[in-house]
Amino acid sequence: MTSDVLGTSAALITGASSGIGEATARRLAACGAAVALVARRKDRLDELAAEIASVGGRAVAIEADITDQEQADSAVQQAIEEFGALDIVVNNAGVMLLGPAVDAPTEEWERMISINLNGLLYVTKAALPHLLDAAENGNRRVADLVNISSVAGRVARVGSGVYNMTKHGVGAFSESLRQEVTRRHVRVSLIEPGATATELSSHLRDEVRAAQLERFEGMERMTADDIAEAIDFVVTRPRHVAINEVLIRPTEQDN
Repeated sequence: MTSDVLGTSAALITGASSGIGEATARRLAACGAAVALVARRKDRLDELAAEIASVGGRAVAIEADITDQEQADSAVQQAIEEFGALDIVVNNAGVMLLGPAVDAPTEEWERMISINLNGLLYVTKAALPHLLDAAENGNRRVADLVNISSVAGRVARVGSGVYNMTKHGVGAFSESLRQEVTRRHVRVSLIEPGATATELSSHLRDEVRAAQLERFEGMERMTADDIAEAIDFVVTRPRHVAINEVLIRPTEQDN
């Protein structure tokens, strides 16, 4: 382990089986946090948990589909049972299904709403009592809820309408909740990445994926660890400092 700055912390990370979630789990574990890894792909979670354990960290793999409220509730409860408390939650799970609204398959819209909005809400609702308790009684005396949005939560683009809607919604909910709980020392932070090399684009229909590849052709995109580093920074600030919002783009991305 490289640091013990979060040595008293327990974190839950959704979408931890790949990309930003996986990178964040490694970073927070390297800071000493115990990490609950939540996703549907249990085999990948088991591998990551074993990797973290092999270098002296503590991790538990929790298989869950957070679009189901009972499973989201259960995931949070399993983390509490394993670690005894929870003072960091990273709502990272999400999906990006782009394309024109005309003739769009509405099951793609439903999937984005289910994961990007409902899943985030279910996990947040289940975790909030524990975050509030940790902020009042835990060793850090502060707790962190980090919601992963996107530059799409700032800038609407053609062919991205429903994805834009979900990410704008994440931003609106985050700001409202921040105002509600910040005086109780639960910090609500919004991370808005631009183009990042993850599996997110692999879910796109072929013709949409081709357009995305063309848009970012030749651009040096960010890595998942670039975003994990920002999350690490947010949750390791002193108790009196809250980083409310981080918009982070590749240097070459202009919109």
